[in-house]
This record gives sequence, structure tokens and C-alpha cells, in this order.
Amino acid sequence: MNRIAPALIAALMLTGCATVKPATATYSNPVLYADYSDPDVIRVGADYYHVSSSFHLSPGIPVLKSRDLINWTIIGHVLPKLPFAPEYDLPGPFEIDDTKSKPVIGTRYASGVWAPSIRHHNGRFYVYWATPDEGIYVSTATDPKGPWSAPVHIVKEARLEDPCPIWDDDGQAYLVHSHVGAGPLILRKMAPDGLSVLDDGVVIAEDKVNLPILEGPKFIKRNGFYYIFAPIGGVDKGPQAVGRARDIYGPYEWRVVLEPGTTKVQGPHQGGYVETSSGQGWFLHFNSTGAFGRINHLQPVHWADDWPVMGEPIAGKVSGQPVMTYLRPDTGTIGRERMQASDEFNAAQLGLQWQWNHNPDNTRWSLSEHSGYLRLKAGQAQHLTTARNTLTQMLTGPFMRSTARLDVSGMADGQRAGLTLFGVKPVWIGVIRDGGVNRITFASAGVETAGPVLMGNTVTLRAEVGEDQIAHFAYSLDGKSFTALGEPTALAKFSWWKGSRPGVFTFNKRDTNGHVDIDWFRVDHEVAK
Repeated sequence: MNRIAPALIAALMLTGCATVKPATATYSNPVLYADYSDPDVIRVGADYYHVSSSFHLSPGIPVLKSRDLINWTIIGHVLPKLPFAPEYDLPGPFEIDDTKSKPVIGTRYASGVWAPSIRHHNGRFYVYWATPDEGIYVSTATDPKGPWSAPVHIVKEARLEDPCPIWDDDGQAYLVHSHVGAGPLILRKMAPDGLSVLDDGVVIAEDKVNLPILEGPKFIKRNGFYYIFAPIGGVDKGPQAVGRARDIYGPYEWRVVLEPGTTKVQGPHQGGYVETSSGQGWFLHFNSTGAFGRINHLQPVHWADDWPVMGEPIAGKVSGQPVMTYLRPDTGTIGRERMQASDEFNAAQLGLQWQWNHNPDNTRWSLSEHSGYLRLKAGQAQHLTTARNTLTQMLTGPFMRSTARLDVSGMADGQRAGLTLFGVKPVWIGVIRDGGVNRITFASAGVETAGPVLMGNTVTLRAEVGEDQIAHFAYSLDGKSFTALGEPTALAKFSWWKGSRPGVFTFNKRDTNGHVDIDWFRVDHEVAK
């Protein structure tokens, strides 16, 4: 959409939810062109906070902050590591072929943190989430940056998902959640502190015909109604539905409030509702976008007859369709927050953008052993998907160039190290040392293609991905002139519920000898002219 829908502006003016601003005061979707899937968002004072699914990545549950709902930055993580089961440590000795899409026991790909919700109550922040194997957890904090409390395991039952709490006007706490699959929606009473459940719950919504694949519920109360915002129909093409009732136990009446319509956003799915201090409504949701994962769009919301209408109204319907450009939220400010990406590895800690594939072995990496470098020590593995200490971050669109400079002087025979776009059938460029010789190598889905011998101790590696989601790899011996290596490779559409992730790695197929030192990792989003 190239202009603001006049009908929607008129509707917002009538409801008093917005003030028409100059045409230049607009934003464009997506507001987060990165894989922050299953987002939830709240406002506390003038600040907005965002959490999302992090699955098998560690640390878990990134916490984002914004002043305007458009510009975001990472301020911390709820989980320093994933404590749920030994498999989150990639214990081995289980191995899989990189050409397979379903790892065997010994890993927990696609498990871990599913669809967290964030709320603020009585001066504390609460984040609830489920793991499909262990149950429902909650952590709390007085500062969203952390530290967060150790997870409290409030429901010890497998195959639950997507919990969200609500505290009623009388202080009674409730928790709604779904089942893996998805649906029905189940409501449980909780203790007032939100740290334990008081019953086994009751089904409050189930309709496989009109509400297929009902999941991701988010609770709010407004004007005496209880509302459950919940997507239906599945990740790729599903719309957003809302149920409302006067009693929290129902019965709930449902309607679709956001659907694809004629837009290119064909899956305006799961997310969270938030209001500015003036009462203006917004819905932050994901749209599944292949290798870039489930990126975040922001939709205006106005209310008519105590029902939300999202995006641009569709003629003859009560639902709306997504906008691509719209008036900025009336937050009173334009945020200066920026998402972290590059890292010179000069600080005492890794940048907040980084997450390990499963929990790392902290004895095998360092920022201090070689000052100004990230040192990764090789563990033994046969395949990248089972190698510990692969360090990754979000692939950010619509274009991302990742460049890393490596010192390979500490590598040992059998060792691999390099720059990857990690996911199902991972692809990478790097160095293999064998027989005392270092050779620049390209690998795709476990198949390694040898390139030239590396005579020196340093090499600069590069990976580029554009809107076509095809990866291009290259290397440089002088840091200026780059030579392509390997065939352009289409990235996997979806990898264990995640998009593709740029990162750095090392492992040794023979033993646990060798290390690689990474001087820096730099990100550029500007397409070369």
C-alpha cells in the first residue's frame, strides 16, 4: 500500500483514537524485518517491551525496548541458559546428517521457548512461556533488563503451548493456554502472585470448523469485556481472530479481525495488542517470510461497537487487511533505538544480538584469551548441526551482508571454522585444516567443496542475502578484494521454526584440538551500488 487509506483515517478520527498528522509522519512495514516470531508487547509508562519465541537458542527470550513501537533495541534476555533438559547442552554422541531436517535425540531443535507473553503487575514484569516437552514456566523481574528470576515450573505437563496471564479487577489471576496442535484454549486460576496454578483448568474455546488451529491467545480486558486475541488457520496463511465475553469463562463470541485481503501480507498472524497513553490501539504481529523467518508488522487498531478493527477496513466486512504504510503511533516521540548487529569483540561480554545454538560449553570460548578477539575452541562433532558453540544472530532483511575476519593460526588437523548461514541444510564458507594445510572451503548441506590453499594465517569471509533469499559467499585475503566461492544457494524456507541465522562456528571431526580467533563480525544492510 503506497498511501494511507482515507476510510481508515476517517474511522480513526471518528473514534478519537488518532490525530491526523502530516503525510511525512509515517512508518512502513515491516517494523522488524527479522525473525521475532510469536511476538507479544506491552507498554509501561512511555516505554514498550517486546518478547518472542526463541526455541533452542541460548540465551533465551530476548527482551526488546522501544519508545515509538517502530524502532527497537535488545536490552536483555529472560533466560541466561536453557535449564529444561540435558539435550539443550547438545551432549552427543548422537549425530545426524546435515541433509536431514529432523535431528534425532541428543538435540532439542524446535523445542525450548514457545510463544512467551509479557505483562506488568504490581511493579513486576512477568514472562510466561511453554516448552512443548516440559510444560509452562514463568520468570519475573523488577527491571526488564534483568536479572530475571529462575524459571518457576507452574504446569508440569507436556504438549502445552502459548500461555498468557491476566489479573482481573479483584486481583484474581488467570492463565490461558493452548495445546500443541493447536487448541482448545484452556483457562486456569492462578495464585495472586502468578507463580502457581490452582486448578486443572477448563476449556473456554474450541471450534475446529470456525476456529481451526486455534493458538497464541493473548488476554486483555476493556470496557467490561474480556478479549482473547488468537490466530487461526496456521502460520503461512492464517488470519487473526478475537473472542469476547462478559464473563472470563465465556461463552465467547468470535470474529476474524485481520485477514490477508488483497495485500502481499498473506499470513497476518499471531501477535500482541497494546495501547499508547492516549488510548490509540496497535497490533504487532508476525508474517511468515521464508528464510527471514516470521517478521513483525504493526497494524493500527480502532474500536467499533466494542470490537477491534485492524489495519485497513475491507468493504462489506468487519475485518481489516494489513497496511504497509501508515501514520506513526502517537507516542510523542520518534525512538532512537537501534538493533544491535556488528561486534568488534572488544568488550568484556558478547553483544546482546548473539545467541548460541543450544547452550554453549563456556569452557570452550573466550573474549579474554586473545584480547580483541572471540576465541572459539573446537569440540568434536561430525556435522555442524551437532557442533557446540555455534554463535548466531538474526538474519535481517531485506538485505544483509555479514563479514568476519578470522585468524586460523591455532587450528588443528580435522578442524573446520568459518561463517555460516545456519539452519536446516546449513551452508558455510570457512577453512578446513588437514595434513597441516589450511584450505578455504565452501559447504552446503554437509557436502564440502575445497577451494584454494590459505597460505597466511588470516582470511576475511563474507555472506550476502537479499530479498530472493539466495546466499552468496566470498572470501578475501587482503580484506578489500573478494572472490566468490561456491554456488549461490537458496536458503531453507524454515529451520526448526526459525529463519536462517548468520553466525560463526568451529568443530573438529577427529578430536577436541584447535581453536579459531575471530577478530570482528560486521553487518551491512546497504546494497552495493
